[in-house]
Amino acid sequence: MERRTFLRASVLGTSTLALTGSLWQDALAAPAQNAAGPYGPLLAADANGIQLPAGFTSQVIARSGQVVPGTSYTWHSAPDGGACFADGSGWIYVSNSEINPGGGASAIRFDSAGNAVSATSILSGTRQNCAGGATPWNTWLSCEEVDRGYVYETRPFGGAATQRPAMGRFKHEAAAADPVRKVVYLTEDETNGRFYRFIPTTWGDLSSGTLQVLCAGSATSGSFTWDLAA
Repeated sequence: MERRTFLRASVLGTSTLALTGSLWQDALAAPAQNAAGPYGPLLAADANGIQLPAGFTSQVIARSGQVVPGTSYTWHSAPDGGACFADGSGWIYVSNSEINPGGGASAIRFDSAGNAVSATSILSGTRQNCAGGATPWNTWLSCEEVDRGYVYETRPFGGAATQRPAMGRFKHEAAAADPVRKVVYLTEDETNGRFYRFIPTTWGDLSSGTLQVLCAGSATSGSFTWDLAA
Protein backbone atom coordinates (compact mmCIF):
# COMPACT_ATOMS: atom_id res chain seq x y z
CA MET A 1 0.00 0.00 0.00
CA GLU A 2 1.40 3.44 -0.91
CA ARG A 3 2.22 5.89 1.90
CA ARG A 4 -0.52 8.33 0.97
CA THR A 5 -3.10 5.56 0.48
CA PHE A 6 -2.24 4.14 3.91
CA LEU A 7 -2.32 7.58 5.49
CA ARG A 8 -5.69 8.46 3.94
CA ALA A 9 -7.15 5.15 5.11
CA SER A 10 -5.82 5.58 8.62
CA VAL A 11 -7.20 9.12 9.05
CA LEU A 12 -10.51 8.44 7.34
CA GLY A 13 -13.25 10.16 9.27
CA THR A 14 -10.75 12.52 10.94
CA SER A 15 -9.23 9.73 12.97
CA THR A 16 -5.91 7.94 12.96
CA LEU A 17 -4.56 4.57 14.03
CA ALA A 18 -1.89 3.10 16.24
CA LEU A 19 -0.20 -0.31 16.10
CA THR A 20 0.14 -2.11 19.36
CA GLY A 21 2.70 -4.24 21.18
CA SER A 22 5.79 -5.76 19.60
CA LEU A 23 4.26 -5.45 16.13
CA TRP A 24 4.57 -1.69 16.43
CA GLN A 25 8.25 -1.92 17.35
CA ASP A 26 8.90 -4.25 14.41
CA ALA A 27 7.06 -1.97 11.99
CA LEU A 28 8.98 1.06 13.23
CA ALA A 29 12.34 -0.68 12.80
CA ALA A 30 11.72 -2.35 9.43
CA PRO A 31 13.73 -0.67 6.64
CA ALA A 32 12.01 0.52 3.47
CA GLN A 33 12.39 -1.91 0.62
CA ASN A 34 11.18 -2.17 -2.96
CA ALA A 35 9.55 -5.58 -2.51
CA ALA A 36 6.50 -7.30 -1.14
CA GLY A 37 5.72 -6.30 2.44
CA PRO A 38 7.13 -8.55 5.17
CA TYR A 39 3.89 -8.68 7.18
CA GLY A 40 1.70 -10.82 4.91
CA PRO A 41 -1.42 -10.06 2.87
CA LEU A 42 -4.09 -7.59 3.94
CA LEU A 43 -7.19 -9.10 5.51
CA ALA A 44 -10.79 -7.86 5.33
CA ALA A 45 -11.46 -4.44 6.85
CA ASP A 46 -11.84 -4.36 10.62
CA ALA A 47 -14.46 -2.44 12.63
CA ASN A 48 -12.62 0.81 11.88
CA GLY A 49 -12.71 0.14 8.12
CA ILE A 50 -8.96 -0.54 7.91
CA GLN A 51 -7.37 -3.53 6.18
CA LEU A 52 -4.41 -4.92 8.12
CA PRO A 53 -2.20 -8.04 8.01
CA ALA A 54 -2.80 -10.87 10.45
CA GLY A 55 -1.74 -10.00 14.01
CA PHE A 56 -2.24 -6.24 13.62
CA THR A 57 -5.01 -4.20 15.25
CA SER A 58 -6.23 -0.64 14.73
CA GLN A 59 -7.32 1.91 17.27
CA VAL A 60 -8.95 5.33 16.87
CA ILE A 61 -6.75 7.72 18.82
CA ALA A 62 -8.10 11.16 17.85
CA ARG A 63 -10.91 12.91 16.02
CA SER A 64 -10.78 16.46 14.70
CA GLY A 65 -12.42 18.98 16.98
CA GLN A 66 -12.54 16.53 19.89
CA VAL A 67 -10.29 16.10 22.92
CA VAL A 68 -7.71 13.33 22.47
CA PRO A 69 -8.72 10.58 24.95
CA GLY A 70 -6.40 10.54 27.94
CA THR A 71 -5.37 14.19 27.44
CA SER A 72 -6.88 17.69 27.55
CA TYR A 73 -5.80 18.59 23.99
CA THR A 74 -8.29 19.17 21.16
CA TRP A 75 -7.15 17.48 17.95
CA HIS A 76 -6.64 19.62 14.84
CA SER A 77 -8.68 19.61 11.64
CA ALA A 78 -7.64 18.01 8.33
CA PRO A 79 -4.84 15.73 9.61
CA ASP A 80 -2.38 14.89 6.85
CA GLY A 81 1.30 13.90 6.71
CA GLY A 82 2.83 12.47 9.85
CA ALA A 83 5.50 10.29 11.40
CA CYS A 84 6.32 8.34 14.55
CA PHE A 85 9.37 8.73 16.77
CA ALA A 86 10.60 6.14 19.27
CA ASP A 87 10.46 7.52 22.81
CA GLY A 88 11.92 5.05 25.29
CA SER A 89 9.42 2.20 25.56
CA GLY A 90 6.73 4.31 23.86
CA TRP A 91 6.54 6.66 20.91
CA ILE A 92 5.40 10.07 19.70
CA TYR A 93 3.05 10.47 16.74
CA VAL A 94 3.23 13.77 14.83
CA SER A 95 0.54 14.96 12.40
CA ASN A 96 0.17 18.00 10.16
CA SER A 97 -2.99 20.06 9.77
CA GLU A 98 -3.84 20.85 6.15
CA ILE A 99 -6.06 23.87 6.74
CA ASN A 100 -5.48 27.42 5.51
CA PRO A 101 -5.12 29.63 7.43
CA GLY A 102 -4.22 27.85 10.62
CA GLY A 103 -2.24 24.80 9.61
CA GLY A 104 0.42 23.69 12.03
CA ALA A 105 1.18 20.31 13.54
CA SER A 106 0.34 18.38 16.70
CA ALA A 107 1.95 15.52 18.61
CA ILE A 108 0.57 12.70 20.76
CA ARG A 109 2.83 10.82 23.19
CA PHE A 110 2.05 7.14 23.83
CA ASP A 111 3.23 4.70 26.45
CA SER A 112 4.40 1.17 25.64
CA ALA A 113 0.83 -0.15 25.73
CA GLY A 114 -0.38 2.34 23.12
CA ASN A 115 -2.20 4.63 25.55
CA ALA A 116 -2.08 8.37 24.89
CA VAL A 117 -0.49 10.12 27.86
CA SER A 118 -0.21 13.68 26.49
CA ALA A 119 -0.85 15.76 23.38
CA THR A 120 0.23 19.22 22.32
CA SER A 121 0.77 21.64 19.44
CA ILE A 122 4.31 21.68 18.05
CA LEU A 123 3.63 24.22 15.26
CA SER A 124 1.00 26.94 14.85
CA GLY A 125 0.21 30.02 12.78
CA THR A 126 1.20 28.44 9.46
CA ARG A 127 -0.77 27.55 6.32
CA GLN A 128 -1.97 24.25 4.87
CA ASN A 129 0.71 21.97 6.25
CA CYS A 130 0.48 18.90 4.03
CA ALA A 131 3.33 16.41 3.98
CA GLY A 132 6.94 16.68 5.10
CA GLY A 133 9.32 14.14 6.55
CA ALA A 134 11.23 13.00 9.61
CA THR A 135 14.95 13.68 10.02
CA PRO A 136 17.63 11.35 11.40
CA TRP A 137 18.07 13.76 14.34
CA ASN A 138 14.43 13.31 15.46
CA THR A 139 12.79 16.46 14.14
CA TRP A 140 9.77 16.67 11.85
CA LEU A 141 9.85 18.82 8.69
CA SER A 142 6.36 20.25 8.18
CA CYS A 143 5.79 21.66 4.69
CA GLU A 144 3.38 24.41 3.66
CA GLU A 145 1.46 23.46 0.51
CA VAL A 146 0.82 27.05 -0.60
CA ASP A 147 2.48 29.46 -3.03
CA ARG A 148 5.78 30.60 -1.55
CA GLY A 149 5.31 28.24 1.36
CA TYR A 150 8.01 27.43 3.88
CA VAL A 151 9.46 24.31 5.46
CA TYR A 152 9.28 24.35 9.26
CA GLU A 153 11.50 22.18 11.42
CA THR A 154 9.48 21.07 14.43
CA ARG A 155 10.64 19.31 17.60
CA PRO A 156 8.36 16.51 18.83
CA PHE A 157 10.49 16.04 21.98
CA GLY A 158 10.18 19.71 22.96
CA GLY A 159 11.34 23.10 21.76
CA ALA A 160 10.12 25.79 19.40
CA ALA A 161 9.64 25.17 15.68
CA THR A 162 12.03 26.92 13.29
CA GLN A 163 11.27 28.32 9.84
CA ARG A 164 13.81 27.09 7.25
CA PRO A 165 13.81 29.60 4.35
CA ALA A 166 17.06 28.18 2.95
CA MET A 167 15.04 25.12 1.89
CA GLY A 168 13.12 27.24 -0.62
CA ARG A 169 9.78 28.98 -0.92
CA PHE A 170 7.35 27.11 -3.14
CA LYS A 171 4.29 24.87 -2.88
CA HIS A 172 5.98 22.20 -0.77
CA GLU A 173 4.82 18.60 -0.55
CA ALA A 174 7.18 15.96 0.88
CA ALA A 175 10.69 16.05 2.32
CA ALA A 176 13.01 13.04 2.61
CA ALA A 177 16.30 13.23 4.49
CA ASP A 178 19.04 10.99 3.05
CA PRO A 179 21.70 10.33 5.73
CA VAL A 180 24.00 8.59 3.24
CA ARG A 181 24.26 11.46 0.75
CA LYS A 182 23.54 14.02 3.49
CA VAL A 183 20.87 15.83 1.50
CA VAL A 184 17.13 16.47 1.88
CA TYR A 185 15.00 15.78 -1.19
CA LEU A 186 11.92 17.99 -1.67
CA THR A 187 8.88 17.72 -3.93
CA GLU A 188 6.58 20.45 -5.22
CA ASP A 189 2.80 20.06 -5.38
CA GLU A 190 2.19 21.50 -8.86
CA THR A 191 1.21 19.79 -12.12
CA ASN A 192 4.54 21.00 -13.51
CA GLY A 193 6.29 20.79 -10.14
CA ARG A 194 10.02 20.30 -9.80
CA PHE A 195 12.20 17.93 -7.80
CA TYR A 196 14.70 19.57 -5.44
CA ARG A 197 17.51 18.64 -3.15
CA PHE A 198 18.82 20.73 -0.28
CA ILE A 199 22.47 20.29 0.72
CA PRO A 200 22.96 21.66 4.25
CA THR A 201 26.20 23.46 4.96
CA THR A 202 26.44 21.19 8.00
CA TRP A 203 24.50 17.92 8.10
CA GLY A 204 21.98 18.13 10.93
CA ASP A 205 21.68 21.93 10.67
CA LEU A 206 19.11 23.16 8.13
CA SER A 207 19.68 26.88 8.70
CA SER A 208 21.89 27.23 5.64
CA GLY A 209 22.87 25.32 2.55
CA THR A 210 22.41 25.01 -1.21
CA LEU A 211 19.05 24.39 -2.88
CA GLN A 212 19.24 22.64 -6.25
CA VAL A 213 16.68 21.52 -8.82
CA LEU A 214 16.87 18.41 -11.01
CA CYS A 215 17.26 19.19 -14.73
CA ALA A 216 16.74 16.37 -17.21
CA GLY A 217 15.46 15.71 -20.70
CA SER A 218 11.97 14.54 -21.59
CA ALA A 219 12.90 10.86 -21.83
CA THR A 220 12.52 8.38 -18.99
CA SER A 221 16.26 7.75 -18.81
CA GLY A 222 19.48 9.53 -19.66
CA SER A 223 21.69 12.22 -18.24
CA PHE A 224 20.63 14.86 -15.75
CA THR A 225 22.16 17.66 -13.73
CA TRP A 226 21.48 19.38 -10.43
CA ASP A 227 21.35 23.13 -10.98
CA LEU A 228 20.99 25.98 -8.51
CA ALA A 229 17.31 26.71 -7.83
CA ALA A 230 16.19 30.18 -8.81
